[in-house]
Amino acid sequence: QVQLMESGGGSVQAGGSLRLSCAASRNIFTFSAMGWYRQAPGKQRELVAVITTGGSPNYADSVKGRFTISRDIAKNIVYLRMNSLKPEDTAAYYCNAKSGALGNSWGQGTQVTVSS
Repeated sequence: QVQLMESGGGSVQAGGSLRLSCAASRNIFTFSAMGWYRQAPGKQRELVAVITTGGSPNYADSVKGRFTISRDIAKNIVYLRMNSLKPEDTAAYYCNAKSGALGNSWGQGTQVTVSS
């Protein structure tokens, strides 16, 4: 069983920044990839950013150049630094961890609200 605990959400004005954290209950090398997804009201959940075991990041086009995914291997934490936030970034953000043995795990979500 995997537990993922997100933190760092909140309310900011457009142009502001936030950093989300996802603490995993297992060594993050257990997972083939960890990432952040988001879901706005009435919309499907979408990938925001992912980082592989090897450390390669990938981003949705909508956040490239503004968001950065990183990790602290010693602490088993994955971060999402969000700069230049826009109202359209408003959503619930979910941490995800993928493992062939353990399957797909999700955190409980953290809300990000960006006002114009």
